[in-house]
Amino acid sequence: MRLGIASIATVLLALAASAQAQGPYPSKPIHWIVPYTPGGITDSVTRQIVQRMQEGLGQAVVIENKPGANSIVGVEMAAKSPPDGYTVITVIAAHAANATLYAGKLPFDPVKSFAPLSLVATAPLILCVNNDFPVKDAKELLAYARANPGKISYGTSGIGSASHLTTELLQQTAGVKMTHIPYKGTAPTLTALLAGDIQMMVDVPSSMMPHVRAGKIRAIGLLASKRTPGAAEVPTFEEAGGPPVEGSTWVMFLAPTGTPREAIMRLSSEITKAIGAPELRARLEQLGIEPLGTTPEQSSRFLEDEIAKWAKVINTAGVKPET
Repeated sequence: MRLGIASIATVLLALAASAQAQGPYPSKPIHWIVPYTPGGITDSVTRQIVQRMQEGLGQAVVIENKPGANSIVGVEMAAKSPPDGYTVITVIAAHAANATLYAGKLPFDPVKSFAPLSLVATAPLILCVNNDFPVKDAKELLAYARANPGKISYGTSGIGSASHLTTELLQQTAGVKMTHIPYKGTAPTLTALLAGDIQMMVDVPSSMMPHVRAGKIRAIGLLASKRTPGAAEVPTFEEAGGPPVEGSTWVMFLAPTGTPREAIMRLSSEITKAIGAPELRARLEQLGIEPLGTTPEQSSRFLEDEIAKWAKVINTAGVKPET
């Protein structure tokens, strides 16, 4: 009996020593997955926020870009990672669309496999046309579309992207029909618009406004309820004579489901602190990006609403995922 008690005591002491050695969360570097290529809005916003988080966390945060299959490659990696607080992933609006587009077809669940940490930013979309296209505002654009069904070609960064689904929503709201040309990202879509290969494109102000201000393309309207500092000279689509259609891309941070509550709340707190930095907020706002920083509960509700909104658009338009 004495030997048994001594053995138990030894085990308990070893466990206590291990816990003490690990210390409070976080006790080691955090792996942060960005399921898109470097340099885009997703990667840029993540890096700016994470850079500020590291000091508060007292640990390094290692960012890994893992693009592929409309973010599915990186998201699957995160979903299958240990839910220990040391894996975080960045997702955007396409994540909400994937819940419908790939329902039952993925090795993870876009909703159930993750615990939201914070909705960190949103960016309204702006509708632009090439300079040779004969419309100057939303009213003229829709009149042309009604008179020429299917003849306006619009490019997007891919099937199920925020730009694609927002343009589908515009067509459903205004009762017009256009032709979708999906590309592999924003850069080739913009190249096609500048070259006149497509007539129209919807994307974030940070991508479009440098070319608008240089006179290379024309901005028709911002698909939002109010103007944005990043494109203050551009009217909303409604102000330009169209219906009040709203669409945006957004950036949200998630952790695998099962991540300890302590880790979720600590990460959420540090995210909010980082976003609160005045110089970071000013930098993002100049690009047409609205910095937020919401609680895990607020983030969950937002994601649920986005999934429901885009599911209706996807089902009405009969959008099918890329194969």
